[in-house]
Amino acid sequence: MKNRKIKLILILSTILLLLFTSLNIYTSYLKMKKTVEESIANQSLEAAISIASSMDVEVYKQFLNNPQKNDYYWEIRNYLNDAREKIGALFVYTVEIDNPKFSTAMIMGLPPDLTNSFDIGGVCTVPESEVQKAYRGETYVTEVIHDAVHGAYVSVGAPINDGGNIIGYLGIDISADKLNGIKGKVIEDNLFTLFFNGVFILIVIGSFLFLQRWYQKEVAKEVGATEDTYQAEIKALITSVSSIRHDFTNHIQVLHGLLQLDKPEQAKQYVSSLSKEVQAIESLKLNIDHPGLSILLQTKKLTAQNHTIDMDFTISDDEFNKIKTTDLIKILSNLIDNAIDAAIELPEGQRKITIYCNADETQYEFKITNTGPNIENVSQIFKQGFSTKKPENEKIRGQGLFIVNEIVNKYNGQISIDSSKHLETTVIVKIPIK
Repeated sequence: MKNRKIKLILILSTILLLLFTSLNIYTSYLKMKKTVEESIANQSLEAAISIASSMDVEVYKQFLNNPQKNDYYWEIRNYLNDAREKIGALFVYTVEIDNPKFSTAMIMGLPPDLTNSFDIGGVCTVPESEVQKAYRGETYVTEVIHDAVHGAYVSVGAPINDGGNIIGYLGIDISADKLNGIKGKVIEDNLFTLFFNGVFILIVIGSFLFLQRWYQKEVAKEVGATEDTYQAEIKALITSVSSIRHDFTNHIQVLHGLLQLDKPEQAKQYVSSLSKEVQAIESLKLNIDHPGLSILLQTKKLTAQNHTIDMDFTISDDEFNKIKTTDLIKILSNLIDNAIDAAIELPEGQRKITIYCNADETQYEFKITNTGPNIENVSQIFKQGFSTKKPENEKIRGQGLFIVNEIVNKYNGQISIDSSKHLETTVIVKIPIK
């Protein structure tokens, strides 16, 4: 069920990311298209302003006084046709706007040999909204106009001034085919950018999925290592409790036998000795702020008692929260296990372990000292697979100090081993607090 939910989340995340990627590319395309349209329209408007300002206003006024195909008409028409050819427009023409509703075309810039030209005073297709701008004396730029006769085009207009008095408008029509051709060329030139953006986002998606899978594997690995550590401690605790239960069963049987033999004094003495063992078990309760550390040390204390090892603690009043609990448990668990294994090799009266955990403003210091055989190859002891145990006593050895060393290095800490004193070894771990 959990894996199914994770897969569903991954699928939905991938779909959303692909959707956003497509939306980003499409938005970039529309923005680029709009920018090209506005750029061409502005260039055409600048051309209209330039043509209007260069036109012979006196000749055009003479034409307006008698709007016929006279000499004034042909002079203006040839000027507009020359401008049309130079800028490559569909049409260049003059417009009369004397009301806010519609406009009329006066002179179309066409070749002289074109006899079937536009009539003077024909109604223009400039939209009413743009006509109103022109009526107020403003320039205008239309959206794409779809005409049944001349096709699709965009119109721009600029006023023709006569000493501050607007006597008409200079209009330019740009074919939509030309507009689309320019847009296509610009988009083609920027196709690499669009492609790069798409590939970049896909790389981001792939990286996200890769990091997500990597994180899941790392979490699973961490959880597995944590479970192994705690399962080992729980097994040790269960073994110790079973041993205590077995011993107390024997004690009860002894007490029962003494009472049956009517030896109450011997029974009292036996109970007194048992009371001391119970008090020893009560001493396992440690006043430590860190729950994981408290449980670990109580478990190790119980294991030490089962092996008749004198174990003492000195723990500073600190939560040790600058290091992950799993890492703290791995460090101390492996070091204490090694200390117990070494102490067991000595006679019962010589088995001693001291554990020191201190915290100050700059670092954590963990020091474990145990009695037992000295370590000879100290320089080799951190290598994976190296063990001081005899092969017949080994299960999986040579991993403990290697694991400890890996964790200490992860925190930029230091670990040192002193086994120079007779039958005594001290391991010191220092973790800097960042």
